[in-house]
Amino acid sequence: MRAPLPVLDGPAAPAVPFRRLTTLWVQITGTWCNLECAHCINASGPEDPWLKPLDGATVREAIRDAARLGVKDIYFTGGEPFLHREILPLLGFALETAPTTVLTNGTAITEAMADALAALAASAPYSFEIRVSLDDVDPEANDRIRGSGSWKKAVDAIARLYARGLLPIVTATEIAAGGGTVEGLYDRFQRFLVARGITKPRVKIMPVFPIGRMPGGDALRLSAEMLEGFDLGLLQCAETRVVAAGGVYACPILAGLPGARLSTGGLEAAFGPAPLYHTACVTCHRTGMTCRNA
Repeated sequence: MRAPLPVLDGPAAPAVPFRRLTTLWVQITGTWCNLECAHCINASGPEDPWLKPLDGATVREAIRDAARLGVKDIYFTGGEPFLHREILPLLGFALETAPTTVLTNGTAITEAMADALAALAASAPYSFEIRVSLDDVDPEANDRIRGSGSWKKAVDAIARLYARGLLPIVTATEIAAGGGTVEGLYDRFQRFLVARGITKPRVKIMPVFPIGRMPGGDALRLSAEMLEGFDLGLLQCAETRVVAAGGVYACPILAGLPGARLSTGGLEAAFGPAPLYHTACVTCHRTGMTCRNA
């Protein structure tokens, strides 16, 4: 499996000053995933991952550091987080510190796993969110992107979580818009969920980034002139840090790439400016996108 298109930062790349630690991302399984989605931003898949999973001790240390440094929320991502053998105790550990979210493709959320997640949420002192990826309300269209059988497993996972009082956030990408509007895509997902008995549907739509399995775009980079008058604090890298194999990174979209790595040591050592060196940075600037639940 190939890594995302490498893009080196240069001396002209503008940088975002670090303001505070609001969000910690944990790239818990690196790029190890049981699916191989066509639009995956970090080219995750079932083969030998180019970005390795984290061990439990490293995750706990990062969460302890984040708690000391005032973190407000924690996110687990990958790859597929539920492939990690310690995912449940690590989620529980995070929930002792801050509101916690896990991003998943839903394929590992069996009845037993849904029971375990509901028990975790019930006993946690902070709120627990689960985001389930689904790229189209149509099974065939979804499975062309995410792989055969993935639609049913994801939809079953959403139903299981909802039945237990958990309100999953269904996350899709604009790849499913098919030339339509984001608003139209959002409405389509809302109607689909309501029709399946989910009376409180929650949907998040994300743009498609020129990275991973879909590199390219116009290769535009942000410049100081383009950012003139723009509040850099609106970009998520002003308040976000990512713990992944190899160090601490500026952005969950770019985790694992050398240009986004800010430290090979502890979390606090990464509290410096984040270079806006990648084509993906243009997407965040243009769309106001955040990887958080908001």
